[in-house]
Amino acid sequence: MPTTHDLETMAARLFTVGFYGKAVTDDLSKLVARGVGGVIFFSRNVGLPAEVVETTNAIKRRAGRPLFIALDQEGGPVARLKQGFTELPPMRAIGATGSAVLAREVGALIGREVRAVGFDMNYAPVLDVDTNPANPIIAARSFGRTPELVSELGVALAAGLESAGVGACGKHFPGHGDTSQDSHLELPRLPHSLERLEQVELKPFAAAVRAKIPSLMTAHVVFEPLDSVYPATMSRAVLHGLLREKMAFDGMIVTDDIEMRAIADHYGVEETVVRGLNAGVDHFLCCHTADLAHRAIEAVIRAVESGTVSREVLATANRRIAAFSHRYARPAQDTIDLSCIRSEAHLAVIERVLRSVDPAVSAIGHDPTEIMERVRVERAGRAAV
Repeated sequence: MPTTHDLETMAARLFTVGFYGKAVTDDLSKLVARGVGGVIFFSRNVGLPAEVVETTNAIKRRAGRPLFIALDQEGGPVARLKQGFTELPPMRAIGATGSAVLAREVGALIGREVRAVGFDMNYAPVLDVDTNPANPIIAARSFGRTPELVSELGVALAAGLESAGVGACGKHFPGHGDTSQDSHLELPRLPHSLERLEQVELKPFAAAVRAKIPSLMTAHVVFEPLDSVYPATMSRAVLHGLLREKMAFDGMIVTDDIEMRAIADHYGVEETVVRGLNAGVDHFLCCHTADLAHRAIEAVIRAVESGTVSREVLATANRRIAAFSHRYARPAQDTIDLSCIRSEAHLAVIERVLRSVDPAVSAIGHDPTEIMERVRVERAGRAAV
């Protein structure tokens, strides 16, 4: 039976956390010491390539154990690494080429650049099908409007990341492409039947599962015919019944950020992590607030001690996290080689994409994830009143 210390370590490993600034903070140090499984970077954490690798190295040395460092480097509007790195077109531009070869080359390019500065995991590719022109969150982040195109190019881009030793994470299961609401701000609901999901939304995820993608990210969306009460992130019918049993996925299931208002406005963090674990989640993103991450870890500990979450569920999640870490988490780099970053070869790949498509398709647009900083500030303001 695990000791109290073992239980705390196993609970902490379920979380990837964020931090502020370009150096290791006290808040991050405490969470790393507690045993968190991962750290996520945002634009607030990055500068030039040499600065980025200095920070990732510092975190890995502080941990002194396998720990994966992750980011969203999709391309287009959602790309954390910009200054000094190869500028990436949106996935819509890759889709417009119709070329799986180019998609794989772009994935390999991204993988080489993020790996060079110390990242182990990329929350990409987006596997959502862009079926709703009014969608405020997916749009140009998707490869396109047909599940066949998204399947082929999504699998190819993931393979490119894998070729560089970077763990891919397909998102947002079981499909965020047809929503009209932004889950950073509200909880979307979709009435789609399982038959419709199988024809459209699920096809790219099924293709990724067959290709053995190592991780998938959940959508904070209620899929009403599957579970009319809980969003996919907390739904056993969606994660265990559909993804684990029917689709036979045994990789790591990761949540989207549990601080997004789709979740945080409706559920306390304690309920979120307990229901999520029992639904089939292995790993949670808690990207902005250290106190919330500590509360989430404590909630897992209490749930296991009370039997609300079984030790078997906790052990299974830890097994999947450990397998992912063993495969992708690299130690701090003793020798740093940044020569691939913004290299002529990489710029030539992007030029091949851009000259193949209408310039309008390559427009970067705005980053829908940047709104979380405003959400965090507003939440902190309400808490202070």
